[in-house]
Amino acid sequence: SPIMRLLNTSTLSLHEFHDGKIPRYAILSHTWGAKEVTFQDFDKPSSKTLAGYTKIVSCCTLALSDGWQYLWVDTCCIDKKSSAELSEAINSMYRWYQDAQVCYAYMVDVTRSKYDLSLPIEDFCKSRWFRRGWTLQELLAPENVVFYDEYWEELGTKCSLQTEIFKATRIDSKYFVNPTRASVATKMS
Repeated sequence: SPIMRLLNTSTLSLHEFHDGKIPRYAILSHTWGAKEVTFQDFDKPSSKTLAGYTKIVSCCTLALSDGWQYLWVDTCCIDKKSSAELSEAINSMYRWYQDAQVCYAYMVDVTRSKYDLSLPIEDFCKSRWFRRGWTLQELLAPENVVFYDEYWEELGTKCSLQTEIFKATRIDSKYFVNPTRASVATKMS
């Protein structure tokens, strides 16, 4: 069975879990930059100077403040030098995003002005995050997606930003907001 490696958000140490024994976790969705931290480099002191390390630490801080002990980040939680592990991870990815308690979508190219805290809609819709091959599954699979700007300030959720996400992707919101849960909730009220 595939191994899922998770980061402990308090200790920043990596832990391996097998199917059936995977704890609740948050997951990061992001665009890769030039200075990402790989599984091989994660424990090296030199990795702490990389922009990717700062991103990981910031996301761990956010996840910990939201009460999540574990976080999955593709850059450092997959041993990409192992073709078998990489293949298993790619085949498990949709389920890993689907099973996450929350998906943090980090948009490094979206910035809000100090003087205007409203959503920078044009920047949001033009973000590189929407132009990646993984965007579709990372938007559709998790029930709870929260978008963050360059400074880890919350921009909104996939529910609150339905109009903007449609503008950026042309994906109708009925596909990324779970209609089954909504109809059950409606029937219960």
